[in-house]
Amino acid sequence: MGVLQDKVALITGGESGIGLASARLYVAEGARVHLVGIDEAALKAAADELGADAALTSVADVADEDAVRDAVRAGADHYGRYDVLFSNAGISGAISKIVDYPADVFARTLAVHVQGAFHVLKHGVPHLNDGGSVIITSSVVGLVGFGDLSAYVAAKHGQVGLMRSAAKELAERRIRVNTLHPGPTSTPFQDAIEMTATGKSQQDAAEVFDGMIPLGRHTTPEEIAQAALYLASDASAMITSTTFAIDGGMSG
Repeated sequence: MGVLQDKVALITGGESGIGLASARLYVAEGARVHLVGIDEAALKAAADELGADAALTSVADVADEDAVRDAVRAGADHYGRYDVLFSNAGISGAISKIVDYPADVFARTLAVHVQGAFHVLKHGVPHLNDGGSVIITSSVVGLVGFGDLSAYVAAKHGQVGLMRSAAKELAERRIRVNTLHPGPTSTPFQDAIEMTATGKSQQDAAEVFDGMIPLGRHTTPEEIAQAALYLASDASAMITSTTFAIDGGMSG
C-alpha cells in the first residue's frame, strides 16, 4: 500500500519538470493523476509512461479560467473527486529592470502564477475531498527578493498570500494549503533563466547559481517531488499555511 493509495491528484504543469517527477512518484505511491498542461504531445507521452489506468490528461492554459473550469470538470467526471490539487504551472517572465520591463509580460507572468493558482482553487476546491491537500509551487523568490525579476518575484510572493487566505478559508473542511519553494532546480526551465541572467553557457551559469546556494548544488525535480508527496499525504495532516522551502539554505 502506497502512501497515496487510491487518492486522486490534479497536477498543473504536469507534463514536465517538477510536475512530471511528482506525477511519477504519486503513481508509484498508489495515486491516480490528472495532468493539465499546454504541451499536448508531452502530456500524451507522460500518460503513456504512467499508464492509462493511472493518468488522465487535459490541455489547458491555467490563466484561462474557462479552460481550467472545463479541465477540472473533466477530471472530476472521470475520477469522481480529487484528494490533492497541485498548482504547479509556471513561466519565468522577462529578466529586465523595472523601468524597462514589458507591461504585457509582467501581466502575463502574474496571470499564470497567481490567477492560475486562483483558478485551480476556485474550480478544484468544490471537487476536493474534506481532509484533502492543496499545494502551490512558488519559489525561493517567493521568500526573498532578487533584482531584474520583478514580475516573477511579485507573482511568487502573490502565491503565498493566496495560499494563506485559502488555508484559513478551507480549514473548517480540514483541507490544508501550503506553498512549495524550490531553489534553483535542474530543469530546462531553470537552465533558460540562468543562461539569460548570466549570459553564460548552461554549465557555467549553473556554477554561478551553485555559488549562491549554501549546500552548493541545484535541487533535483525528484527531491521536490518528495516534498510534494509529503504535503499530499496524510503524514502532513497538521501542516497548513506553511511556506515549505527546499532550496539548500538559499532563503535562510
